[in-house]
Amino acid sequence: MADRVIGARRSTLYGGIVIAAGHVFLAVPGAGFTYLGIVLVAWGTGLLKPNVSSMVGELYERDDPRRDSAFSIFYMGINIGSLFAPILVGIANQIGGYHAGFAVAAVGMSVALVFFVAGRRFLPGAGDDVPNPIEPRERGKIVRLGAMIVGGVALIYLVAVGVAGSWGITSVVDALSYLALLAPILYFVVMYRSPRVTDVERPRLVAYIPLFVAAMVFFMIFEQAATTLTTFARDRTQLELFGVEVSPAFFQSVNPAAIIVLAPLFAWLWVRTRDRPPTPYKFAIGLALAAASFLFLSGASAVVGEGLAPAWVLVVVYVVQTLGELCLSPVGLAATTLLAPRAFRGQAMALWFLASSAGQAITAQLVQVTDGASDTAYFGWTGAVALACAGVVWALSPWVTRHVRRADTMEGVHTAGE
Repeated sequence: MADRVIGARRSTLYGGIVIAAGHVFLAVPGAGFTYLGIVLVAWGTGLLKPNVSSMVGELYERDDPRRDSAFSIFYMGINIGSLFAPILVGIANQIGGYHAGFAVAAVGMSVALVFFVAGRRFLPGAGDDVPNPIEPRERGKIVRLGAMIVGGVALIYLVAVGVAGSWGITSVVDALSYLALLAPILYFVVMYRSPRVTDVERPRLVAYIPLFVAAMVFFMIFEQAATTLTTFARDRTQLELFGVEVSPAFFQSVNPAAIIVLAPLFAWLWVRTRDRPPTPYKFAIGLALAAASFLFLSGASAVVGEGLAPAWVLVVVYVVQTLGELCLSPVGLAATTLLAPRAFRGQAMALWFLASSAGQAITAQLVQVTDGASDTAYFGWTGAVALACAGVVWALSPWVTRHVRRADTMEGVHTAGE
C-alpha cells in the first residue's frame, strides 16, 4: 500500500486509525467483537509499523552520519511505550477488567494520531511520495498474484497438516512457521529480479542478506523473552530481588527500562564515532551478545542444578540482550532504509520485521524438537550456535561493506559508517 498506492505517511496514518478502531472493538464485550478487533489491530500494525520506520529514514540523506543515532532515539520511544503501556493497561484492567484495558489502548493510539497529524510540518515531505505507483495495465496481474498467495497459504497449511497428522493447533503453528521462513526468501527473489531495481541497488540488496540472517538468529534468541525465559522466571528463579518479592512478569520490564537508559548513550556513541564500526560489524557484536546471554544462563542453570537461580541472573541476561539489541535492532532499521531499493522502500522495511517472525518460527520448531532437554543443554547449545553465526557474520563483514561501497561508488555517494 505504501510503495504502490498511498505512500508511507498515509499508510502510517490509516494504520493508526485501524489500530485504534481495533482496540475500540476489543473494548466491547462479545467474542465477535474480540476477533474483529484482533484482525483490525493486526492489519493496522502491518500498515503502521514498517512505514513509520521508513519515514524516519527519509529524514536523512544517505551520507548523514546521524542516521543510526536517530533510529536509536526512535527505538527508545518505542520502548517508552513498552515500559508504561503494561502499567497503565494493568491499572485499567484492575479497575474495569480486560475491556477497560483495551479502551485505554484505543485512547493512547488516538492521542498518538493527533500528535502525528499535528507534527506533519516537522516531517518535510517524508512519506508523501509513492515510489512505484500501480499502472492500470498491472491491475489484472496484481489480482492474479493475490489469488496465488491465498492458494499458496492454503497449500502450506495442508502440508503442515500432513506433517503433524492432524488439524489441531500444532498444524497452525507449523504453517505459520513455514510461512515466516518462506516469505523473506520470496521477497528477496522478487526484489532482486524486479526491473524496477537498478544495477546500483542490487549489490546493496545482496549485501543485506547476511544482515537479515544475522537478525533472524538474533531474534530467535531475543524473542524467547516471552516464552522460555518467562518459564525460567516462573519455575527456575528465586522471585526476590534486593529483599523485595517480584512476579515473573517483572522481568519483562527490564528490557524496555534498559533501552530507555542506554539508547541515548548509544545514540551519542554512534555520532561520536561517526557510525564506526561499520553496520555488519555492529550486527556481529549484537548477535554475539545475545549468544553470550544464553551461554551465561546455561552456566547459571548448571551451577544451581535442580535449585532456583537468583533473580539477578535473569536481570543480567535481559541487560546483555538489550546491549545486543541496541547494536543490531535500531541499526538494522537504519540499514534497511539505506539499502532498500527505492521502489520497495516500505516492503523492504516489512521484510526487516519478518526477521523477527522468522526467528520466532525457528524457535517454535526448536522448542518442539528439544522437548525434554534440560535448561542447561537448551540454552547452552542455542547460545553456541548463535555465537558461531556471529563469527560467520564478522568474517563476512568486509564482503558486505565492499558491496555497499561499490554501490555507493557507482551512485557517486559516500555512506557514513560503510
